Amino acid sequence: MRRTIVQRAVATAAVVGLGVALAGCSSGANATSGSVSGTAYTGPKVTVTFWNGWTGGAAPVLVPKLISQFNSEHKNIQVKDVPMQWADISSKLPLAVKAGKGPDVAVAHGDDVATYAAEGLLLKSDKIVKSLGYTASDFPNGLFEGNQYKGSQYGIPWSVTPLGLFVNKSVVSSAGLDASTTPTDASAYTSNLEALKAKGVQGEWVDGYVFTGTFEFESLLWQYGGDLFNKGVTQATFNSDAGVKALTHMTDTIKNGYSPANVAQDGDINALIKGQTAYDWNGVWQTTNDAFKGVDWTAAPVPQIGTEKAVWSSSTDWTFLNNKGQDSNKTAAAATFVKWMNDHSSGWAATGELPAANKVRNDPQLVANYPNLKPFLEELPYAHYETVSPGITNAEAQITTAVNEAMLGKKTPKQALDDAAAQATKLLQQNAQTYGG
Repeated sequence: MRRTIVQRAVATAAVVGLGVALAGCSSGANATSGSVSGTAYTGPKVTVTFWNGWTGGAAPVLVPKLISQFNSEHKNIQVKDVPMQWADISSKLPLAVKAGKGPDVAVAHGDDVATYAAEGLLLKSDKIVKSLGYTASDFPNGLFEGNQYKGSQYGIPWSVTPLGLFVNKSVVSSAGLDASTTPTDASAYTSNLEALKAKGVQGEWVDGYVFTGTFEFESLLWQYGGDLFNKGVTQATFNSDAGVKALTHMTDTIKNGYSPANVAQDGDINALIKGQTAYDWNGVWQTTNDAFKGVDWTAAPVPQIGTEKAVWSSSTDWTFLNNKGQDSNKTAAAATFVKWMNDHSSGWAATGELPAANKVRNDPQLVANYPNLKPFLEELPYAHYETVSPGITNAEAQITTAVNEAMLGKKTPKQALDDAAAQATKLLQQNAQTYGG
């Protein structure tokens, strides 16, 4: 992976309303941001460039609509929408920021924020966040802190996407089970899978891919009281007893005949839609899947298989870019844009993501408009988000390797996890050397 420390010029500006004074050192990784005040940008007219990875589903329609509305309400700010693939954002940001041609604001996934911050691509946003009135209590538990690196804030939460249990009610009913009641614990869940098996139905298809085998494994790991890495993120710990229990539970779905072997990528959700299986652990984004039309389905919180409630969730977050010679007025205007977007994020649920802002997400009208989201909202108090550590995605990839090897029967759950954890720990050590610990 590319490693770039970006230098930036010193820039200062005074803006009536929301003003940003940015002062920098020679290294972007050690940059500091000055004061921000007010709640609205009233400076000279600027064009704010916005990079995001929303190229599919409802997002490409909704994002331009929101931006158009924002632009019509802010005559001195013109936001330019630049959608691209998420992978392209990661690859293009370093050189673009170094050349002063990166975006003024961008959305990143939670496990990318620390990496971008360590590479000097982001502005410290503590004072911006404070000026906009945001605190940790404005977002789901643990999400605000997920945007922090080395004691500084580098992002503002935008959306969350927890896993849930999707149910084909027709298949459940065909086994003589009550489709109006979804199992919430291991005993009830196993009982239903046995009943389905007796009727010739493999009740939960489990795969060995990121979407969604890895997410199910991580949910189960946390349910059994384990964690992916140690507190300092210097050692992989997903091969603990909890991890072995979690992965064994998944391989047992095949061993016990509840799932076919070698389920293809997305084979689980496709089987549910086709009426070949009853349950699927999948993300909230599936609630907007047009293929569900004509299917009698529902969603529920994932069952508690282990000793405690837990579920995987991803997040996306707003970040302010540390371009060489970054225009302070543009950063100030970008902050106004971010606040406005969060305040107007109720419609974002149409994309299959939950707004991160509590005041928007907790509005009863959200569930009234999007009733399928209710079980996912219920899970947020015990949701787990991405690990905060620069370069973490290379270590996270080893988890999927372990899940895949175990699900394909190439290794036992313990051996797969031990091998993957050893490799992940080596990568964490390399990351510490690359980013300075």
